[in-house]
Amino acid sequence: MRFRLKAFGLHLLGSTTALTLVLGTLYLGWYRWPGWYLCDAKYVVFVLMGVDLALGPLMTLIIANPRKPRRELARDVSIIVAVQLFALGYGSEQLWTGRPLYYAFSETVLQIVQAYDLNPGEVALAEKLNSPLRPHWNSLPRWIWAPMPPDQAPNEKIDPIEMPRLYQPWQAGLSALRAQLKPVDNVAYYTRRDKKRLKERMQADGLAIDQANSIPLVGRGFPPLLAVFDPNTLQFKEYLSSR
Repeated sequence: MRFRLKAFGLHLLGSTTALTLVLGTLYLGWYRWPGWYLCDAKYVVFVLMGVDLALGPLMTLIIANPRKPRRELARDVSIIVAVQLFALGYGSEQLWTGRPLYYAFSETVLQIVQAYDLNPGEVALAEKLNSPLRPHWNSLPRWIWAPMPPDQAPNEKIDPIEMPRLYQPWQAGLSALRAQLKPVDNVAYYTRRDKKRLKERMQADGLAIDQANSIPLVGRGFPPLLAVFDPNTLQFKEYLSSR
């Protein structure tokens, strides 16, 4: 039993180290709060943890028989590690292609823009036009304003979020942002119970609940977060969850 436990411990240590390096890099670079929640990345992480931290070492515990020939044991462990590496690579690729690149104000809401939200043709066009806010492979999340183009045809459907050539600096959109801020009772997306909980948290943090200072921050995680600003200076104050 000691041999099995030693093999299990070594395998768990190696798996934990590899997973920590991958998830730690992605978290510190792109997925820090509120990115993790808004991208709804927890399911991918749970699968990675299940395969790499639970299933892999557990299989090693089962097959690590001290009477088994070392060559056969090495082959079996190699197969387990190969499956783990495949799962780690697949999960890492999913997190990488879905990494947050922008927190954008567009029309009536704030929303997170993930890498796969961007139209590849539009990215190429932004590169060609040398747009200052175009994404690069190593871009970290940025706050931007994504306005509708001034020459948009009346019946033309355009999503400026997909078009980085339209992006403008955050400061340029503050006057438009001010017009969209609302008291929490008038913010869409939330139930009456959600709004009651949000107001309690705002009051606990010393934030006014009767001023036009709030706007939803939406993503794939639901419900959205409430972004609260100082109504006078438009300085960001806090993200609040209704959960």
